[in-house]
Amino acid sequence: MAERLIPGDTAPGFTLKDQDGNDVSLESYRGTNTIVYFYPAASTPGCAKQACDFRDSLASLQAAGYKVVGVSPDPVPALAKFVAEEALTFPLLSDEDHKVADAYAAWGEKKNYGRTYQGLIRSTIVVDTEGKVAVAQYNVRATGHVAKLRRDLKLDVR
Repeated sequence: MAERLIPGDTAPGFTLKDQDGNDVSLESYRGTNTIVYFYPAASTPGCAKQACDFRDSLASLQAAGYKVVGVSPDPVPALAKFVAEEALTFPLLSDEDHKVADAYAAWGEKKNYGRTYQGLIRSTIVVDTEGKVAVAQYNVRATGHVAKLRRDLKLDVR
């Protein structure tokens, strides 16, 4: 696993397929502030809550100059289903081999009910207009995360 990113680091580049099968690269977001959030699994309660929070805050985030993209190890068809189920209005990217999650230190050891395993660590990285990490948050909670992120970004909390 890569070391956790810290503000000032260069965000690792990537190109992944979105829910429609189109290639999306971090480079295509250059010049905008981009919230890249990693979530464990599409169509699960916690991930749906987090995705819907981003969806519901998207207009105000965009007004403040931020774009949002979600990344998970799900295959493209699962992402398409998730987008349709939750009426999501931002891209979800498929990282099935978790190489991008590895590069962002969002893949690693997890513990759940006494069991230790490798998996996706719910994380959010804000990449600035120059491709540098502005905010790096690991082990975030699904519920309330967007409100906390808005506070951390010094955006008015609604």
